[in-house]
Formats: sequence, C-alpha cells, structure tokens
Amino acid sequence: MFVRQFGLSLLIGMTASVTSAAFAQAPASSDATPEEIVITAKRLDTARDAIAPSLGASDYVIDRKAIENTPQGVDTSFNQVLLQAPGVSQDSYGQLHVRNEHGNLQYRINGIILPEGISGFGQALDPRFADSIDVITGTLPAQYGYRTSGIVDIATKSGAFDQGGDVSLYGGSRGTFEPSITASGSSGAFNYYLSGSYLQNDLGVENPTSSGDAIHDHTTQAHGFAYLSYIPTTDARISAMLGTSIGYFQIPDNPGQTPKFTDAGLSSFNSRDLNQNQREINHYAIVAFQVSGDRLDYQIAPFTRYSETKFSPDPLGDLIFNGFSDRSQLSSWSSGIQGDASYKLTDDHTLRAGIFTSAERTITQVTSDVFPVDPFGAQINDQPVRIYDQNSKTGYLYGLYLQDEWTITPELTLNFGGRFDVVNAYTDENQISPRVNLVWKPDSDTTLHIGYARTFTPPPQELVGSQSIGELIGTTKQPEVLLNAPVRAEREHYFDAGIVRTVLPGLDIGLDSYYKLKRNLIDEGQFGESLVQSPFNYRFGRAYGVEATGSYHNGPFGTYANVAYGQEKGKDIISSQFFFTPAELAFIHNNAIYTDHDQAWTISGGASYALSDAVGQVRTSLDVIFGSGLRRSPLNAVEPNGEKLPSYTQVNIGFAQDIEASGAFAGTTIRFDIVNIFDDSYEIRDGTGVGVGAPQFGPRRGFFAGIIKNF
Repeated sequence: MFVRQFGLSLLIGMTASVTSAAFAQAPASSDATPEEIVITAKRLDTARDAIAPSLGASDYVIDRKAIENTPQGVDTSFNQVLLQAPGVSQDSYGQLHVRNEHGNLQYRINGIILPEGISGFGQALDPRFADSIDVITGTLPAQYGYRTSGIVDIATKSGAFDQGGDVSLYGGSRGTFEPSITASGSSGAFNYYLSGSYLQNDLGVENPTSSGDAIHDHTTQAHGFAYLSYIPTTDARISAMLGTSIGYFQIPDNPGQTPKFTDAGLSSFNSRDLNQNQREINHYAIVAFQVSGDRLDYQIAPFTRYSETKFSPDPLGDLIFNGFSDRSQLSSWSSGIQGDASYKLTDDHTLRAGIFTSAERTITQVTSDVFPVDPFGAQINDQPVRIYDQNSKTGYLYGLYLQDEWTITPELTLNFGGRFDVVNAYTDENQISPRVNLVWKPDSDTTLHIGYARTFTPPPQELVGSQSIGELIGTTKQPEVLLNAPVRAEREHYFDAGIVRTVLPGLDIGLDSYYKLKRNLIDEGQFGESLVQSPFNYRFGRAYGVEATGSYHNGPFGTYANVAYGQEKGKDIISSQFFFTPAELAFIHNNAIYTDHDQAWTISGGASYALSDAVGQVRTSLDVIFGSGLRRSPLNAVEPNGEKLPSYTQVNIGFAQDIEASGAFAGTTIRFDIVNIFDDSYEIRDGTGVGVGAPQFGPRRGFFAGIIKNF
C-alpha cells in the first residue's frame, strides 16, 4: 500500500544494463509477440527509473492499489491523495505544504518535469492515470532542481500492461456529479492509455463560513489525459503524454461584510449576493525518447505547457466593499527540453548527468476600477476611474548536473555531485549546488541515510507580474508602502538523516529528521481578489522537523500511519513590500516570525481490508488527517502569524463491492463513501495572517456513491 524507502534503488542501474544485454537479440518490435512487448516495456520502465533514482532521499510510494482502496478512490482529488504522505499538510484553495514549505513542489510525469502553471498543479492532475505516485523529500540528488521541498513523480498507467478500461458515475452531497471513462490497449509495438472526467459540485472552493453549504460556490471541471507509446526496437521507446484541464469556479460569498465605499450614490450591498468568478486553463504536452543500452541509458524529452487564469469581479459589489474592482487575466506559455543519462563506468561507479532548459512567456493584464482619494486616504467622489495595466516577460531557466554513484562496499553507497542553475527572468541569478548522500545497509532489513544538499529555488515567474504601483497613487488601491523590490531566488543549506527498518514481515517503520537554513526564503500570499498567489522574500529563514512513518501489510489487511513535527520561521521581508503595512514590515524586520503555513503537528493514517463474499470481494477503507492548526495573527496586536488556529481531525470511510461473479454485472464495482464522518467543523484559515485573503473551512460531512463498469 504505502511504502517508504531510502535508497532502495541502488542496484537498478546495474540491473538495467544486464537486462539490456539479455534482450539485445530479441525480435524486432514489428514482429514481436504481445508478451515480448510487455517484457520490453517493463525493462524500459526499470531503465528509465535507473537514469535518475532518488538515492539517499526519502521516497514515499503511493501505488495504484493504495489509491483505489482509499475512501472515494480515484474520484478523490489529487491533493487529497498526497495528504497521505508524511509531513504533507493542507491549506486553502487546494494548496499543500511539504515540511512546512509554501509550494516549492515539483511535479513530474514518468520522471519528466511538468512546467509550472498559474493555478496550481494539484487541480490540473487526476489520480485516475497514476499507476503509482512517489513523494520524494529530503536531501535530493543532483538531478532534482528548482522546486525542492518535494518531488511528486507520477508513473502513468500504460496500455502495455492494462487492456480494456472502465466507465463510471460518481456523485453525492453538494450537487456532486462526476462521470468518467478510461480506455487502454495495444497493437503490436504501440500502446495507449486514455482517461477523461467531468466534475460539477457546489463546493469548488473552501467555504468561508462554518455552514454545511457554501453560498455561490458552484464549479465545473473537465480533465483529460493521454499516454501514447511506441517501441521501435527492444532498446528504445518513444512516448507522448498529453493533458488538459479546464475549470470554472464561483468565488464563495461571506455574508455579513460591512460596506466601506459609495459607488454612484450606492453605499449598501449584501455581501451574500457578490458574483465573482474565475476560469482556469491548463494544457501540457511531453514527448520522450528513451534508449537503454548495455552501459548507457538516456532519455531526451521536449515539453510545453500553456496555463491561464481569468478573474471576473462583481464590479458594483467589489467597489462598495473594497474600493476597487479588478478584472485580471494571467497567462503563461512555457517550453523546453530535459535530458538525463546514466552510464555504468565500472562495477563500482555509475555516472549520471543531465541538462534542463526552458523559456517562459508570461502576460499579466489587470483592469482596475478605483475611486480617487485625498492625501489622507478619504474617498473624494463616488465616480470610479479605470486603470489599465499590462506586463509581459520572457524568462529563461538553464540547469545541468553531474553525479557519481559509488558503491564503496556492498553495504555502503556514496552518491555525490552537484548542479549549476541559472535564472534570467525578473531576477538574474545563478548558483553551483553540491549534493552528497551516504546510504548504509548493514543488513537486508535496515537502511540508513545521511545527506547534505545546497538548493536554488527561482521565484515562480508566472506569479511575479504585478500592477505598477505608480498608477495607483491617489486612489483607493494605493498601498501603504510604495516599495516593491524584486523577488529573488531562494538559497538553502539542507541537512537530512533517516532510517527505515523492516521489523517483521510486512511491518516497516521509518524515522527521518531535517534542518534547513535559508537565505531569501520565498513565501506566497493571496493579496488581491483573484485566487492567485503572489511571491515575496524573507531575508532569512530556518526550518527543522522530524517524521515517523509505519506501515503493515498482511494479506487482505493493510494499515499505515505518519506523524510529523516541524517549524519554519522567517525574518525581514525584502521584496514586494507594498503587500504589507509599515507596522508589519517593522515587526518582521526586527523579529523572526512563524510563516503563515507553519503547522507544528501533522498526522495521517489509514487502513483497508478486503473480504471475499458471495459475489466477489468487499473492500472497506478508512483514512484520517490531523493538523494542529496553521498560523493566524492576533486581533489586538501587531504580531504577524503570532497565534495558531485550533487543531482539527477529519475521518473518511469507504466501502466498495467488487462483483466478480458471472453475469451482466461481472466486472462492476459499487462504492459508498462518507467524508468527514463526524462532521467536524474546522477552520483552515480565519482571514488573518501574512498573505491570507479570506477565511476557509474544511469540508463538512458528505455522502457519496458510485458505480464502475470495467470492460
């Protein structure tokens, strides 16, 4: 189900070379049998994983069975699946934090970096096409750069291994309606996997109130994915991965807000009638060419991604409540190429090297209606004026790495190297980043690791573009602080050590600890009306923590538990200062504060059990998430993020009946799920804190049911 491993792929590189030689004389793909194609595809998957293994890092694997056996199964959101990994905490708008970092997550598909989008990858990805998901943290090897708090690597399903497909219908509380379809198969050397889904419900964004149903919170979303693969010879493969997601979101209303301005004689407005909306689009395409030889394995992958977010305000209501109304559209088009290679130099040394380069074009268009104000900030008249602002930027990322996996003894492996990265965008910076990890296996049941990594995190270009401050002076949108220093790249020293041990057959436990020292710590916050984050820097940052994991599997029963403790603080805001008040900047200049996404304790766990019955198999599942609470600011004191929200616990359960008996319903699964079974009303955010725009509550109890027909 859930497995944590430290450097368990040490021998994969050697295995890939041996198997490549063994199949060198296999028939050409055009004449090969389906069985030979499957064997070749599996060998190429092994070789692909060996090109860039997670040596010395902490790798938590969520396999297909684990996804299907959780409550809601593949109909849950991608972010909810990731919450089952250690040290992953939830935030508003579907955001995730790994080891108390804001964002800084890199998503990969079959080892290839997925370029960043504006709306957040968790909403653009669908767990249906995942055969397994690796959540990799710690002191990462040199092949991992740019976003380094965690790597989410998705191994896709493939028609080479799965023949057929399914159609399903899922729905329930709050107007949830979600049909989906998948299909996969192969013909000779060609195989494919396709999936598509549609979702609508009345809880697209977290409810800003504690009520069971949100006001004005309807969403419609569509997801599509295709994996296409062709094996021209036994040593090569060409594959393509295509994905799309389109989402429409109503921005939920928070009743009882107090109007502050007058627009054309109107000074009253019911905040429950606001009509704000947001559209999000993400399209991506990746093509990979892989070759596996006796000693040399390599993969070259060009990619492209288009992302767009458009926010539509309520022109009258926003002016009356905020004094301004913004219509914004942000778009990003990123393209590049990634190349990785592994070479078996000797029996004791495997060299790995790679390059990465990308170009990104971002455009920000903001149309603001504002009121003029006097020197004291008071509204002069009730006739709004319009300000149009457009910014564009073409930025570039370059990176290369080289490292050596040195098998010192059969029990001891040293993986060392480094990478060099350059960013030319809103900031022009570069860094050489050494990496070293030592993995020791004193016996077959125990693996220990210790490592150091220097990391370099450029600011997300697609989020940096902002409206020119000069145009806002003398209006109701004028910030209190007029300083807007550019956002800089984050630089970090990262130390990590851990152990994993098989205590009994089926019982694995692990312990991992980390310490980080940061310069130019990047954080993000929601400072405008649209649900888009904006980055800024703390001059200094520090984070540390410890994680304990455990899992047990015995036949039809499986269970897991993760407990994480951590802390992150930052001091002195040095960029995008206009987002803050003078009092906030002064306090943070002199005092280290908790970052708003800091959560001391994060716990996740679950269990599943399968039991044969008269018609097939019934599966039961349970999962639990606990958080000690994100940060908030005191009401009567200038101490940003000085307090924490109350802790919360959410428990979900699921039941699934697989019908395996012959007849019309053979191959059918019927499921029933309850989310937040105890109906715990908990607050993720209360609207205060650095960069926190509005309150958000976790989901209330919901009942869901679905049917899946396999073919």
